[in-house]
Amino acid sequence: MIIRNAIESELEYIKKLRLNAYMEHERKIPKDHWEILKLQITSDADLEPHIDQIVAEIDGEIIGSVVLFPPKTEVYKGLLDDELDYPEIRKLAVSPKYRGRGVARALISECIQRTKDRSFREIGLHTADFMENAVQLYEGLGFERLPHYDFEPADDGIIVKAFKIPIK
Repeated sequence: MIIRNAIESELEYIKKLRLNAYMEHERKIPKDHWEILKLQITSDADLEPHIDQIVAEIDGEIIGSVVLFPPKTEVYKGLLDDELDYPEIRKLAVSPKYRGRGVARALISECIQRTKDRSFREIGLHTADFMENAVQLYEGLGFERLPHYDFEPADDGIIVKAFKIPIK
């Protein structure tokens, strides 16, 4: 498996991969929440030069992706009172046919290493309980809850929960 930066010609494919990876959640959540999530994972908000688009590749095929946002990037417009002062992992997606092979862990490890290389001492992310496997993965890696950075994007009772881990 190769972990590398995405190139511009791959960005549309990555959006499709992301949407395909998240489709399993569509039936778990209200339609309005799904529409908000779908907009988030397919938006162009992550195309700025200071934002890392990272992919996992096997035999020339992109099988997973993640976005690493720098600190103080307003990624949750109007949903958080404070800017986050640490990098944040977003839009982690693995092709369903490659799940269970360590792809997500490899992408997260790359984000942690880049964060460490940039001299930050912690990294965070947001996820929701309906993404059971993601929550289990993050908690298993040692991410801890930060309830004061939680938010409710669709006024439907679904809380997007904040997590953070120190980098050693």
